[in-house]
Amino acid sequence: MPRSCLPLSLAVALSAVPARAADLLQIYRDALANDATYASARATRDAGLESLPQGLAPILPTVNATAFTQDNRNNISFRGAAPDSQRQGNSNGFTVTLTQPLFNWQNIQAYKEAGFKAAQAEATFGQATQDLIVRVAQAYFDVLASQDSLAFIQGQKVAISEQLAQAKRNFEVGTATITDTHEAQARFDLATSQEIAAQSDLEIKKRTLQQIVGKFPERLEPLKPNIELNPPKPNSMEDWATAAASQGYPVRAQEAALEIAVREIERTRAGHLPTLNIVGSTGSSSSSISTSTSINNNASDATSSAISLQLAIPLYAGGNVSSLVRQAVANREKAQQDLEGARRTAALSARQSYVGVTNGMAQVKALEAALVSSRSALDSNRLGYEVGVRINIDVLNAQQQVFSTLRDLSRARYDTILNGLRLKSASGTLGEADVEEVNRLLGTN
Repeated sequence: MPRSCLPLSLAVALSAVPARAADLLQIYRDALANDATYASARATRDAGLESLPQGLAPILPTVNATAFTQDNRNNISFRGAAPDSQRQGNSNGFTVTLTQPLFNWQNIQAYKEAGFKAAQAEATFGQATQDLIVRVAQAYFDVLASQDSLAFIQGQKVAISEQLAQAKRNFEVGTATITDTHEAQARFDLATSQEIAAQSDLEIKKRTLQQIVGKFPERLEPLKPNIELNPPKPNSMEDWATAAASQGYPVRAQEAALEIAVREIERTRAGHLPTLNIVGSTGSSSSSISTSTSINNNASDATSSAISLQLAIPLYAGGNVSSLVRQAVANREKAQQDLEGARRTAALSARQSYVGVTNGMAQVKALEAALVSSRSALDSNRLGYEVGVRINIDVLNAQQQVFSTLRDLSRARYDTILNGLRLKSASGTLGEADVEEVNRLLGTN
C-alpha cells in the first residue's frame, strides 16, 4: 500500500522512524562497487593479466592467408612485319602460409616474463584492495571522531551555559564577583567558536567518505560504549616485521619486478642467437588470358605446396644488442635494490603499526582511568564552588578536562583499531574478515 493511502497517524509514525545506520561492512562493500581508485586498480590488473596470452602468442603457430584477383589488358606493338598483339583476361589465386617457431629464445624468455608481469599485476591489485579497506576505515572513523568532538563541544557548551547562568545569579545576590560571569562568558564564546569549527570539520570528513562510496548515509553506527581491544596475534613485533618483509604485497610486486628484470637480460642476450622456423604454404591460381594472335587460347589452373626450414643467424647489429644487455643488467641491479628497499619499508610499517596498536591499548586504559578521575574532580569542584571553597574558573577547568579526556579517549580507540588494520595490511593478510571483526565492535549496545 502506498504511504499516501495509510492512515495519517501511521504515516506520521513511519516517517518518524530513523533510517537504519550504515556500518563499516556496508560502507566497505559500497566502496568496492563505487570507489574510483579501486576500480582503476582493478582495470589495471585486468590489463596486466593480458601479458600472459600476449607472451604465449609468439610461441604458437601463425597462419596467414592472401588472395588476389587481377584483370589484364596489354597491347604489344612489334617493329617489323609481325602484327600487333593484344592480351586480355583475368588471373586470380590464393595462398595459405603456416609458420611455426622451432627455436626462438627471445620469445621463450618473453613468455616467462609475461608470467611474472601477471603476478606483479595481481600483487599490485592486492595492495590496492587492502588500501581500500584502510581508506574506508580511516574515513569512517574520522567521521565518528568528528561527530564525537562536536558532541563533546556541544555538551561542554551546555555545561558552561549552566555555569554562566549560575554565576549571574550569584552575582545578582552578591555571593560572587563579576569576574566569575566574565570567565564563564569567555568560555561560552570560545565553545561557540569551537562548535562552528567542529561542524565544518564534520562536513569535510563526511565529504571525504562520500568521495569513496559515492554517497553519504544518513547515520553511521558508532563504536559500542564498552569495547575490549585485543592485542595483535602473534604478540611479537619482529614476527610481524618478518611477515611484512616476506609476504607484503609491495614486496611481492617488487619480487616479480626483479624476476622480470632477470628474464629481460636473457631475452636481450638472445639477440645474438639464431632462430629456426618451419614454414608451410599451399596455394592455387588460375589464368584466363587470351591473345589476339593465338589460335588456341586455353585457361590454366595451377596449385602449389611447399614446406621449408628457415634459419636466421644474426651477424652484426652495430653493437645494439650488447648495449641493450648492459642496460638490462643495470635495470636488474636497480630492481634488486628496490626489492631491498620494499622489504625494509614493509618491516618498518609493520613495526610502526604494531607500536601504534600496543601503545594505543595502553593509552586507552590510561584515558579510561583519567576519565574517572576527571569526573570525580569535576564533582568535587562543583561542590566546592557551591560551598565557597572553589571559584568559577576551577569548575570551568574541570569541565574542560572531562570533555578533553572524552575526546582523547574516543580518538585513541579509533586510532588503535586503524593501526590494527594497517598492521595486517603491512603483512599482506588484511581482508574482508578483518572488516567483519571490526564491524562487530560497532553498535549502540
